Amino acid sequence: MSNNDNNRPKLVAERRYSDAPPPKTPAPKKRASRKAAKPKVRRGPIGWLIAMVVGLVRFVLMFILRLMWRGAAVLTAILAVGVFYFSSQMPPITEVIDGRARGSVTMTDNENEVFAWRGDQFGGMVTTDTVSVHLKNAVVASEDKRFYGHFGLSPRGIASAIRINLREGRGPLSGNGGSTITQQVGKLLCLGVPFDPNTWETERAYEDDCRRTTLWRKIKEAVFAMGMEVAYTKDEILTIYLNRAYLGAGSRGFEAASQRYFGKSSAQLTPAESAMLSSLLPAPTSRAPTRDLKRAQEYANIVIGLMEDQGYLSASAAAEARANPATLSTAAERRAGGYFADWVMASGPEFFTRNTTEDVIIHTTIDQRIQSAAEDALTYIFSEKVSDGSKAEAAIVVMSADGAVRAMVGGRDSTVAGAFNRATQARRQTGSAFKPFVYATALELGMQPNEMVNDVPTCWFIRGSGDWCPANYDKEFKGPVTLTHALRESRNIPAVVLAEQMGREIVRNVATAFGIESDLAAGPALALGASESTLIEMTGAYAGILNGGSAVTPYGLIDLRFQGDTEPLMDSAGTGIGERVIQEKAARELTWMMSRVVEEGTGGRAKIDGWEIAGKTGTTSAARDAWFIGFTGEYVTGVWMGYDDNSPLKGVTGGGLPADIWRETMTRVLDGRTPVPLPMDAPTATATSAPVITGGTTNQPQDHTILNVLDTIFGGGN
Repeated sequence: MSNNDNNRPKLVAERRYSDAPPPKTPAPKKRASRKAAKPKVRRGPIGWLIAMVVGLVRFVLMFILRLMWRGAAVLTAILAVGVFYFSSQMPPITEVIDGRARGSVTMTDNENEVFAWRGDQFGGMVTTDTVSVHLKNAVVASEDKRFYGHFGLSPRGIASAIRINLREGRGPLSGNGGSTITQQVGKLLCLGVPFDPNTWETERAYEDDCRRTTLWRKIKEAVFAMGMEVAYTKDEILTIYLNRAYLGAGSRGFEAASQRYFGKSSAQLTPAESAMLSSLLPAPTSRAPTRDLKRAQEYANIVIGLMEDQGYLSASAAAEARANPATLSTAAERRAGGYFADWVMASGPEFFTRNTTEDVIIHTTIDQRIQSAAEDALTYIFSEKVSDGSKAEAAIVVMSADGAVRAMVGGRDSTVAGAFNRATQARRQTGSAFKPFVYATALELGMQPNEMVNDVPTCWFIRGSGDWCPANYDKEFKGPVTLTHALRESRNIPAVVLAEQMGREIVRNVATAFGIESDLAAGPALALGASESTLIEMTGAYAGILNGGSAVTPYGLIDLRFQGDTEPLMDSAGTGIGERVIQEKAARELTWMMSRVVEEGTGGRAKIDGWEIAGKTGTTSAARDAWFIGFTGEYVTGVWMGYDDNSPLKGVTGGGLPADIWRETMTRVLDGRTPVPLPMDAPTATATSAPVITGGTTNQPQDHTILNVLDTIFGGGN
């Protein structure tokens, strides 16, 4: 073997450590940059222009952004100042609960039951804790379901309202407002501006100004609402709303409305009643249940649905509320005595009625049972005995012998308020209904019911007109007849003969003393009712006959007091009886004569079995007016019928439809009552013992063609 291994170098381990410095390693070479250098681009004119535009836009946007941030900061500061200012100005809620500038008038009937309201009603302060929980829930559900979660404004609601308004072709601020309850309260408070009579002529003008919608006003309203949210709790804001919201029929606040429509406190309201009241808020006048109950119930069902959807009512409770809708109280449903209430307001002291600044309670004479009887009777006659479409009108007054008015119907529509009252405002010719005052004068001057008077063709000379020769209604002449016979058949010639024999001025004085205040005719036609009068005057004058000959002043007010007081400020002393006009003997004899009118004469259709009735018919020429006024031992009832435009009635006399209305009224009034006899005396003298009274130019041939123009105008009738 060769020894080549000896020639190999020895393997020696590298020295781990050495005193000598390590050999220098050459620095690595720099790599060339992978990023290639951008070649310089030379911009043309268009490029420079684009760059300038972009730069300018960027500058403007940045400027606007900075400006907006600064503007927002400034607006936030201004808003904060406004909110702080309004919140610091908010008074205690007790001072803003009742914001009325005028007071209210509440009327009670003869049994102290409320039947009518006038002015702005306020039922007293309520809170969210004292009203029915259903009412509170209904208001929130229907008006502002996010009420307890927002800060006074609802951006979602505002956006929705603007969208709806634009979609329906209105302006963005017109129509649906998207207001929260807080904003609505701000409007009710007129954004803190109090009523000033020097600025606004009326409270209505003040409220209209408060409701104006402008952009500036909406901004102020928003700030004011947030101020309220700072000053008041949510329940306090809702309390103001519950007390100040207008709910129709003069009701301010839910307590007044609850009493007005349902006759109960707002604490006792059911879900159905609460829903109905809440549904009035958007349109209180047109949705009022006294205007259309069925429509009001339909709106209430919408609110019930909202309450169910929002969890305030269970499905079963909602179903029960729909199945048992809210109904009006008896007084609200009846709306009785609207004409009577208007008359009391007009005849009472102005500072306690029409312009009162206090809440007043007036105790009146109206009897709601009798009022309903009169209204029902009128409705029955017009539905059963008057042609469909007829424009004829009628009026009824029922009063006691002392002048206390128990019922008043001023027209066919008995549910109105503030309408023309034909019982007190219409001055119409009385016709033969005036004749009892001629006979009252004759009896007072000593004549007897069975004395004779000539019913023959007679003329009277009238200066400037010549002879006036009236005829009787039947165009016949009976010759000598008793006073009773003449009145019973409503004969014209005897009435004129008596008036001329007694003296026109005396007859005029007797009629005036009995309460007929209208100007009375100066000529002989006075005896035939040529003068005009009102139904209430005539009914009051007949009441003087019933009570024994003393004048009465028709009255409706028993006493008046401020709400909450026990002592009245004024009263009527309980009677309207005044001075004596004729002696009681004459009044009792006249009553007997008038009872013959019903038993045997022109008023036969007014008979009621078992009752003594006295009365008198009246029909003017061409039947423009038809009257029947009669009385029992307790009540005097007057009925007038005619057209408002003074057109002639067709086939109607006082002994026809007016007597029918009278009978239907009094049949209802007297139902179930014990008959009361009339205060009357039958005559003792016989007809043959009395002389015959004549007048004018008598014993003329009976010629029905000899009729003066005055006979056409003032002929009178039965």
